[in-house]
Amino acid sequence: MRIPGGIRVRIALALVAIVAVALGAAYLIVVPSLEHRLVDARITELQRVAVPLAAKLPADHLTWPGKVEAFAVATNARVVAFEQLDKTPPALAVIADSRRDTSKDVANDSTALRALVTGTVATGRVVESSADYADVAIPLKSGSVLLFQAPLADSLATVHLVERRLLLATGFALVLAAALGLSASALLANRLRRLEAAAERIAEGDFAAPIIDRGDDEIGQLAVAFDRMRVQLAQLDTARKEFVANASHELRTPLFSLGGFLELLADEDLDDETRARFLETMQDQVARLAKLSTDLLDLSRVDAGQLSVAHEPVDLADAARALVDELEPMRVASEHALEADVDGEVWAVGDEERILQVGRALVGNALVHTPPGSRVVVRARRRDERAELTIEDDGPGIPAEQQAAVFDRFYRVEGSVASGSGLGLAIARELARLMGGSVRLDSRPGRTAFTLELGVDTAPDAQVSPSTPFSHENVGRA
Repeated sequence: MRIPGGIRVRIALALVAIVAVALGAAYLIVVPSLEHRLVDARITELQRVAVPLAAKLPADHLTWPGKVEAFAVATNARVVAFEQLDKTPPALAVIADSRRDTSKDVANDSTALRALVTGTVATGRVVESSADYADVAIPLKSGSVLLFQAPLADSLATVHLVERRLLLATGFALVLAAALGLSASALLANRLRRLEAAAERIAEGDFAAPIIDRGDDEIGQLAVAFDRMRVQLAQLDTARKEFVANASHELRTPLFSLGGFLELLADEDLDDETRARFLETMQDQVARLAKLSTDLLDLSRVDAGQLSVAHEPVDLADAARALVDELEPMRVASEHALEADVDGEVWAVGDEERILQVGRALVGNALVHTPPGSRVVVRARRRDERAELTIEDDGPGIPAEQQAAVFDRFYRVEGSVASGSGLGLAIARELARLMGGSVRLDSRPGRTAFTLELGVDTAPDAQVSPSTPFSHENVGRA
C-alpha cells in the first residue's frame, strides 16, 4: 500500500519509530530497576531498625500491645506480634497489632510464616489493591514472630514521578522527531525531485543544463553520476547525429553519381567507348555502396551486441600469405611492393574470416594512403603470450595529433587520399575487441605499423592444418 506523502512521511515515521523504540527500551530498563532499588532500600532500612527493637520485646504477652505501639512509632511502620499455634503445618495467631481496627489482613502473612519456618529474618513485598508494603518478619526465641510492615507509598511515589516524566519526555521527543523528520525529509525530497526533473530533461533529449547538487553525501554522489551520464549521453547523441549525417553523405554521393550516369546513358548519342567507361564507373559506385552497406551493417550488429565471432585456432602466418595473394591485383594497380614476412607458424585464437577482414582493411589502407613505390609488409610474429599480425609500410606516416582519432567512425586523416567510407579501422578495432584482442598503431615519418594482437593458442587442433594455406575461397568470404 502506498503511504501518502511519499518519502517524507516514510522518513518521519521511521524516525518516530526509532525514538519510540529507544525511549520505550529506556522506560523498560529504568523504571523497573528504579522501583526495585527503592523497595529494596526501604526493606533494608526497615530491617536495620526492626531487628534491634525485636530483641527488646519482653516474654510477657500482656505487655506486647504497649510495646508494638512504641515500636510502630519508632519505625513509622505497622507492628504485629504473632504467637505460634500448635498446628501442622505451623500457623500463627495475632497477639498484638499496632492497628487496632482489624488484623485479618495479616493473619496469614507469608513473610511471617516464612520467618517462623526458617527461624531467620524474612523480608518481602506485599502488593494489595489499596497499597504496597515492605515486610520484615523477625522470629523470637519463644517461637513467636514480630512483623514490621511499612508502606511503600513514598518510595513508589518517586518511581511514579520518574515514570510520568519519562512518558512526558517520550511524547515530546516523538513530536520533535516527527517535526524534524518531516523537515529533514522535505529537504531530501526536494533534492531528489531536482534529480527527477533532471532525469526527465535527459529523457526528453535535453542535455544542456548541468545537474548540480552541493551536498557531500550519497545524493550528491548520485547527482555527480547523473551529470556524468548526461555528458556521456550528450556525447553519444552528438556521435549519433554525426554518424547519421556522415552515413547519409556517404550514401548520397554514390547515389547522385549513379543518377547522373544513368541520365547520361539515356542519351542515345553516346559512343560505345564512353558508354563502357560510364558503366565501369557505375560498377565502382555500386561496389562502393555495397561495401558501405556491409560496413554499416557490421557496425550496427556490433553496437547491438549481435555480431558473434568464433574463438578457434588460426595460423596468422597463413593469414599473412593469403592477404598478400588476394591483394596482389590492388598492389599492381597502385604500384606498391607487397610481401609477407612470417616466422614459422603463429597460432592465435580468433575467427579466421574476421581476422582476414581486419587484415584486408589494414593492408588496403596502406596501399591507398602511401605513395606509389612504397613497401608494404605483412608480418606474423609471436611476442610472449600474444600473437601479432602487423601491416607495416614506409610511407610518410600519420601526424601524431591525428593518431588518436584514426579508429573513429567516418574519420579520414587530413590530406590523405579520399578513399573508402572511413569505417574500416573502426570495424577492425571492434572485431579485434570481440576476439579478445586489440589493434594498435605505431606511426612516425618513414614507418607506420598497424598491429592486430590476439591471444596465443598453444595447442592447435586439426581444424586448420598448418601445412595447408588459406584458400582464396575462404579469403573472399570475409
